Amino acid sequence: MFQEPSPLARLTQEKRDQKEGAVISPDDEDFAVEDEPLLTARANAEDLGGAEPVQPSAGAVLRFLATAIAARAVVEIGTGCGTSGIWLLRGMRPGGVLTSVDTEPECQRLARKAYQQAGFPPNQARLILGRALDVLPRLSDGAYDLVFCDTDPAEYPEYLTAGLRLLRPGGIIVFDDVATAGDTAGDADSPAQAGARELTDMIRIDERLVPLLVPVADGVLAAVKR
Repeated sequence: MFQEPSPLARLTQEKRDQKEGAVISPDDEDFAVEDEPLLTARANAEDLGGAEPVQPSAGAVLRFLATAIAARAVVEIGTGCGTSGIWLLRGMRPGGVLTSVDTEPECQRLARKAYQQAGFPPNQARLILGRALDVLPRLSDGAYDLVFCDTDPAEYPEYLTAGLRLLRPGGIIVFDDVATAGDTAGDADSPAQAGARELTDMIRIDERLVPLLVPVADGVLAAVKR
C-alpha cells in the first residue's frame, strides 16, 4: 500500500535532487573540512561499528550555532567517538565546558583521546557514562546554552522535554538525523520515524520555541528557547 512520504522525507529528497548541477550544494564540504582529529574520530566510530557520527555539514552547523551564541556550557546526548564534540568545542567560548552523556565506555574513552588530539584540555569535557534520560535530571535547570541530541530518534520527544528544562532563555536545542530516521524500505512506521515525527510536531506547536529545519546531512532540527 502506497504511503505518502512525510514532509521531512520530501524535503530530504528535494535537497538531494537539487544538488546535481548546483553551483554550491547545500552540503558543500568546502565549508566543513575535517582535519586529522575529526578524521581519526570518524575512523574510530567506523571501526567500532556503532552509530554513524555527524556528517561534516551537520558538524559545521553545530560549530556555527555554538559560536553565534558564544556558548560556554553545552550538553551533548550521544558522545560517540568525539566527532560532534570537537565541532561543538570549536564553536564554544574559550574555556567552555562540554557535558557529554553516553552508555558506551569505549566510545567515551576514544572521545577523550579525540578531544586531546584536537587540542582541548581535559577540563573542557565532562564525560558522563549512563543513559541520558537518567543523567539529565541531575543537571541544573536553565544552566546551559545549547543542548545537542544525536541518539535514538524514538526517544527524541523525551529528550526535547528534558533539554528544554536545561536551557537558559535564548539557548538552542538541536537534533540530528530528523529527516531520515528509520527511513528504509518498509520501515515508515518504525519507532525512530514515529519519534522524529512527534518531535517535529512538538517543536512546531510550542510557542516557547523558534524552530528551524536546516536541510543539510540527514536533517538538522534546531529551536531557540524564547
